[in-house]
Amino acid sequence: MEDLWIMALGLLQLWMFVVVFLIMLPAMFGLSLGVTGVYIQILVKILEWATIRIQRGRQEQPSVPVPLPNGIIKRDGGSMEQEMCELRCSRTTVGGEFDLSDALYFFKKGLESIVDDEVTQRFSSEELASWNLLTRTNHNFQYISLRLTIIWGLGVFVRYCILFPLRLTLALIGLSWLVLGLTIIGLLPEFSLRSWLSELVHLTCYRICARALSATIRYHNKENRPQRGGICVANHTTPIDIVILANDGCYAMVGQIHGGLMGIIQKAMVRSCPHVWFERSEMKDRHAVTNRLKAHVAEKTKLPILIFPEGTCINNTSVMMFKKGSFEIGGTIYPVAIKYDPRFGDAFWNSSKNNMLSYLLRTMTSWAIVVNVWYLPPMTIEEGEDAAHFANRVKSAIASKGGLLDLAWDGGLKRGKVKDHFKEEQQKMYSSIIVGQNDISACDEMR
Repeated sequence: MEDLWIMALGLLQLWMFVVVFLIMLPAMFGLSLGVTGVYIQILVKILEWATIRIQRGRQEQPSVPVPLPNGIIKRDGGSMEQEMCELRCSRTTVGGEFDLSDALYFFKKGLESIVDDEVTQRFSSEELASWNLLTRTNHNFQYISLRLTIIWGLGVFVRYCILFPLRLTLALIGLSWLVLGLTIIGLLPEFSLRSWLSELVHLTCYRICARALSATIRYHNKENRPQRGGICVANHTTPIDIVILANDGCYAMVGQIHGGLMGIIQKAMVRSCPHVWFERSEMKDRHAVTNRLKAHVAEKTKLPILIFPEGTCINNTSVMMFKKGSFEIGGTIYPVAIKYDPRFGDAFWNSSKNNMLSYLLRTMTSWAIVVNVWYLPPMTIEEGEDAAHFANRVKSAIASKGGLLDLAWDGGLKRGKVKDHFKEEQQKMYSSIIVGQNDISACDEMR
């Protein structure tokens, strides 16, 4: 029995040595021993081999259907005027006249939305072209061999029995230090050293939390990093976005006050740093939110505000409508594009299906979090440009840089119905075609 205790104590000492000296200390100073890089390279080789095995299995079984990479609906992508013009060109209908067959356009669009609409698919996990050895229920997975099964079993052991306990230990240490350190700093009087200590604790703890996710982060164009007194806006895939961005600089967070563990962390953070937390009743008052954010931006010594204008998490394939409130504050906007590599794990959080605990469990038992972050040049509102158009311009820049689809839909459709003004816009567009206000002379030229 005594030998067992000695062995357990020895394993515990080895465990703490690995956690503290090989992971935590390098993370605190922003250093890397290269272990994660080697781990990612090995993963890439294994996944490439698994892909070849799956493809070979499909060749051996030609009857197995190959999944369609682009979905089952092929959309033309044109506007209502263009598609209606093409329909009318195939008939004798003159522009400005009503034709009963115009209903075919709306019938076609309705069927497309029922089968595979552009919004719902943005709130489900991104499908992969090949199996990443994380699950047997991948929609595109069609074949498995004995060797693949063995590799999958070894992967389960490594992820759940080695990586997960290690990651959980690091996460608990990082969050504990964050709450304890910021609480102590919050008791200090206001002076420059307090701000420096607060930023140091934030940066250190977020780096430890990033190591808890085996995060490999590649930052591009660092010369465009957000500056004090500015507003950083980014596309939103997961709450981990905050950890990813805060590894390279400190930000003032904006959000609603929560209860439980999240509430404890928020209270500790706001004691030492000017984060902007709102009560639920305040969040509904746009003017109150805007005024508090304007007051923060007016002080050029304060940290840049971090805002996710989509208001909800999107599945790493698209950027949806940016709420214009973030662009009514004034000041300089620093756009940031974030794109996760789905081969190593699904970073998307569907809050309507999974709670935070189950999401973190799934994330911490994935292979790794690999992400690219692009800092875009700062942008300001142009003369005569309103907040809505400015928001769309910033959104398009982020989508283009991150290789994401630029969608005009409101992410609020994740939980709500289509707003009436969207329907009214379609009705007005068709009405203008009927009364002949749109330029449809092109139809006559195409005849």
